[in-house]
Amino acid sequence: MESDSVLKLDYLSLAEIAERPAAWWQSVLGVAAFDAVAPSAPSADIPMASVATPVLGGSARRYEVWQAPHAARSGTRGRIQYRVGAGVVFGRLSIAESELGALAGEASALQRATELAYREIFALVDALAMPHLVRVWNFLPDINGTSHGSERYWQFNSARQDGFIAHARAVTGAVPAACGVGSPRGAPLVIYFLASATAPTVIENPRQVSAYHYPPAYSPRSPTFSRACVADFPNGRMLFISGTASILGHATVHIGDAAAQTRETLRNIEALLAGANRESGAQAPIAISDLRYKAYVRHAADQPLIEREMRAAFGDNVQALYLHAELCRQDLSVEIEATGCHFANGGA
Repeated sequence: MESDSVLKLDYLSLAEIAERPAAWWQSVLGVAAFDAVAPSAPSADIPMASVATPVLGGSARRYEVWQAPHAARSGTRGRIQYRVGAGVVFGRLSIAESELGALAGEASALQRATELAYREIFALVDALAMPHLVRVWNFLPDINGTSHGSERYWQFNSARQDGFIAHARAVTGAVPAACGVGSPRGAPLVIYFLASATAPTVIENPRQVSAYHYPPAYSPRSPTFSRACVADFPNGRMLFISGTASILGHATVHIGDAAAQTRETLRNIEALLAGANRESGAQAPIAISDLRYKAYVRHAADQPLIEREMRAAFGDNVQALYLHAELCRQDLSVEIEATGCHFANGGA
């Protein structure tokens, strides 16, 4: 994913970041640190999302780094710290439910935190004239827990949808790629995102019901995300594949078999990649081996066999980060996201 014309994604260790010169930070849009201290940056204006999901597999690469081809500019609005460059904005915010307190008979603290977060996100991207959310990462504490008579993931879905509606956004069809996974109980709600002035092209999976059309059994109000989307840049395009799991139609398959769920998940990713490449028309296709992956693993003991399946599919050089996290459905063992790039000049 080397280019001076599109975004760059790297998974780095603290040592690798420490080796970068001070000038390198000028083009960094943002960093997500997974169960790790934030790296030392020359300036405090680099957005850094602190996520409490542990890294699995013994990897020292605990940092997800998004970088623009040229120097970026920084800002803050409300709870959001952001950077703008390469035609996109990267932003991050966190809200502790304890900030909001408990209100008897009202929506849960998680619902209020989620709706507040999305209202701030949309207010920011509208103010920056970059109104189109492209990719959103949501980390929910105790995602499978229950309160106020419902599962917390359901509460999140309801509040997220309310945030979209409040800012006149569609809740079906033209919605961003996203994931919603668990973080430890007591952690804050953490969201980081990419938004653009140009609407991305949404990609759905013919093997699956679109998430925003799920029946109410999975959540009384359906999740607001697309299976994938493609964002165009001056000299290339990027593919963002949402958190993807072992689901056919709308049903979980291979329950209790993490290896089989991994294989089914990769088949769904292949279907999304094929759809994105068809949409690209005459442009050279993105190869599945060129994607970078982040796998969310429910049971830490399953990580080695999930990694074996990934290596069997893509070779030993597969670029993947494995995180220990609860997932939106309790019968899912693994969820995998992917990011890829095509360069108009044929570079890579």
